[in-house]
Amino acid sequence: MNLEFNKNDDDMRLRISDMERKLSEIHLGGGKKRIEKMHAQGKLTARERIDFLKDKDADFLEIGAFVGDGMYEEYGGCPSGGVVMGITNVSGRKCMIVANDATVKAGAWFPITAKKNLRAQEIAMENRLPIIYLVDSAGVFLPLQDEIFPDKEHFGRIFRNNAIMSSMGITQISAVMGSCVAGGAYLPIMSDEALIVNKTGTIFLAGSYLVKAAIGENIDNESLGGATTHCEISGVTDYKSENDEECLKSIRNIMDKIGDADSAGFNRKEAKMPERDLKDVYGILPRTRDKQYDSHDLIEALVDQESFEEYKADYGKTIVCGYARMDGWAVGIVANQRKLLKSGKGEMQFGGVIYSDSADKAARFIMNCNQKKIPLVFLQDVTGFMVGSRSEQGGIIKDGAKLVNAMANSVVPKFTVIVGNSYGAGNYAMCGKAYDPRLILAWPSAEIAVMGGSQAAKVLLQIEKASLKAKGEVIDPEKEKELLEKIMDRYKKQTSPYYAASRLWVDAIIDPAKTRDWISAGIEIANAAPIEKPYSVGVLQT
Repeated sequence: MNLEFNKNDDDMRLRISDMERKLSEIHLGGGKKRIEKMHAQGKLTARERIDFLKDKDADFLEIGAFVGDGMYEEYGGCPSGGVVMGITNVSGRKCMIVANDATVKAGAWFPITAKKNLRAQEIAMENRLPIIYLVDSAGVFLPLQDEIFPDKEHFGRIFRNNAIMSSMGITQISAVMGSCVAGGAYLPIMSDEALIVNKTGTIFLAGSYLVKAAIGENIDNESLGGATTHCEISGVTDYKSENDEECLKSIRNIMDKIGDADSAGFNRKEAKMPERDLKDVYGILPRTRDKQYDSHDLIEALVDQESFEEYKADYGKTIVCGYARMDGWAVGIVANQRKLLKSGKGEMQFGGVIYSDSADKAARFIMNCNQKKIPLVFLQDVTGFMVGSRSEQGGIIKDGAKLVNAMANSVVPKFTVIVGNSYGAGNYAMCGKAYDPRLILAWPSAEIAVMGGSQAAKVLLQIEKASLKAKGEVIDPEKEKELLEKIMDRYKKQTSPYYAASRLWVDAIIDPAKTRDWISAGIEIANAAPIEKPYSVGVLQT
């Protein structure tokens, strides 16, 4: 191991340590006092409910842990968006679990909470996953109601998705373990089966105070919408439980009886560990984004030993494509190459940049994977497409469009891992969030933006200077330096993986050494959803 490798390794380990520290804070939700208050009420917290519900030794792949990070600070924050969600095994069956965290503003829905819930439903629909809702929510967070209530991708979309999933035959189970109020009250009845916990669970369109204000009726919340009312009189709920643990055991019993799903038939053989140590990725990836490295080294540390078969190795070298296995699953790898290279025509090509020949190669490889029914894994470290007269005359726009078309129309599942840069149109071509990857993951080293920090800062500085000049202000070198530093700090914050994760641009920030585990679990989940349409790319300009 050389000195540079060791420095890179130290840097990545510090990033991972910082990520784990942030996660430990997020896992406390609204804080220890509110957790104690829930326990005093005889209730488990959202994370305790999930831990009790899932199979004993099953992993919990948490989606959106960093959602809400740094947002809504004027309201006291919203850790994890006030909802914990992820994929795990329940009675041997892979499921999506969505649990309101009542320690965060009584489980109230912020705008980002709705976005996160919709992402859970999207994943469930794409992969035909059963979904279990553990409901404990005070409803919409009223100060922000205009950002959550009326639009297409707002709160109401959840109930539309309930109906669509029901028609698709996707199992939905709701357990009302606390408040379930207003529009949220439709969730249990739109699920296949609904459970409620006696004395702590309530369901109503309007609580007792609002009922008194609206029609003058005096009634307590338990009589209005408690377990006895809904299990014995209204028939809204199907099972009454005496406490959280009994309720969660009932869900496990129900899940234990569900029949097997059809399989997509993705190829899997016995897994082999990679040629390199899994944690070698820490030292391979440079600690600064301006340094080169060979993407083949990363691939060697991620795929099963002796499984990588490179496609068109000597053509379009700034994208590496090839067939491989990850944890035994057959995959097609599409990775940005970050070395300075010489093309087949003798021209020097910059690493991380997509040229016409690499776009053409990647498009053809993606089409091959769709023909062979092989899931795709994109390893993003991209600065964008090549610019300039030579590229334009060579048809870079046409070849870039060909790549985007082939990737966007893919019918096999796609998984995206942002290991470094994810800039501009390169984000799109390498299957960014807008192109429906089944999972999109980021390493702590990821940077997501329309362009690199230094370039963007210089552009923004020119705009700022022009604005100040128009107002008659003189910009001396000291003032210019101060402005540039301010712009750089702001831009750096916006390119952080935590900024992306807080807004659900990525599903999770992960330890790079666990990349194989996430991809393997993702393909296993996707394998339960048969491919229902043929692959077609429409019109391609060749």
